[in-house]
Amino acid sequence: MSKWFSKRISSLAFSLQKTYGRIVTAKPSIFVVAAAVVAASLFLLGGGIYDILIKPIVAIVASGGRIISFYPFGLTEQFLSESIIIMVFYAIGVVGFLIAYRSTKYAYNPRLAYRFLLVGCALLLVAYILVEQNLIARFG
Repeated sequence: MSKWFSKRISSLAFSLQKTYGRIVTAKPSIFVVAAAVVAASLFLLGGGIYDILIKPIVAIVASGGRIISFYPFGLTEQFLSESIIIMVFYAIGVVGFLIAYRSTKYAYNPRLAYRFLLVGCALLLVAYILVEQNLIARFG
């Protein structure tokens, strides 16, 4: 082996050791970890695994240019757009929970706390209605 090659291998080993040390001692932000967990939960609840494994079509264009995004012929099939729409509806509900939680930080300003609580509850109600409407349209 040449000196140049052994020096490069030694340098590579040292840099990999430093990189491993940085990864092991990294302390990610609580906000980043929470956002990643919520995003993963929304992905799983919305049917993301099904979308990856089955690769469903986005939608069907019916006669007259009408787009059908709900599959009425079976309980086991779904469109990609249906999964994305339900993930967005769930995200609206999560944002509603976060805004309602934020209202607790303004206990000494009841007017602002009430507004945050009202907006959070409104978003939760909208998300619930949209999810139920989606289920009714899907299952009849």
